[in-house]
Amino acid sequence: MTKVDRFAVIGMGRFGKRLAALLAEAGAEVIAVDRDKALVDEMRDLVTLAVALDSTDDKALKAQGINKVDVAVVGIGSSFEASLLTTAALKELEVPRVIARATTDRRARILSRIGADSVVNPELESAERWRSRLLAAQLMERLDLGEGYSLTQLAAPEAFHDKTLEELDIRKKYKITVAAIRRTPDTEKEGRGDTTRRAKLIKVPLPESRIQPGDILLVIGSDDAVEALAHL
Repeated sequence: MTKVDRFAVIGMGRFGKRLAALLAEAGAEVIAVDRDKALVDEMRDLVTLAVALDSTDDKALKAQGINKVDVAVVGIGSSFEASLLTTAALKELEVPRVIARATTDRRARILSRIGADSVVNPELESAERWRSRLLAAQLMERLDLGEGYSLTQLAAPEAFHDKTLEELDIRKKYKITVAAIRRTPDTEKEGRGDTTRRAKLIKVPLPESRIQPGDILLVIGSDDAVEALAHL
């Protein structure tokens, strides 16, 4: 990670406990929250902060600094009403990204309507998969190719900016193939000259192709290699 990511995981059921522990193990700052003090006590040595509070109370959330996290995951499974109210409270506190738990399509739609940025179904998606998604936020889209390999779009890491593919030697150093580069109008340049307003897709990048700030890379490689690249 290029910075220490801050997360709040609310609801210490099986999914919430596992996700909070995995994020903390990866070096993120994690606040674990539940109404049940016994469940909170189980997490005290595993996360940055574990607190027992009513997550539907925006003042209680703010008092624990939950308004300052980058991502909040609402994993409450015992009460859909509490999940709705908690999601609404987090959006009211302007948490940048709120992910809510839903076990049915109808509940997912309701949560989305009140502001949830993403919805997770823990019956279908594992905590391990969400750990990878949350810690590699610059991964924009992934197409599984089978056997642990994928075709993925990701924002060009800052360490790659203003360097050519030849200089970076990505295939050798990172075990990744850059299949294409998408360049927005604001970043497209003719050589090293003035900025133009044309969008561009470099379908077959050459060794001398230079990566610029704002570029989106289309890469092929193992899932582990892609995630390692995203964490630069």
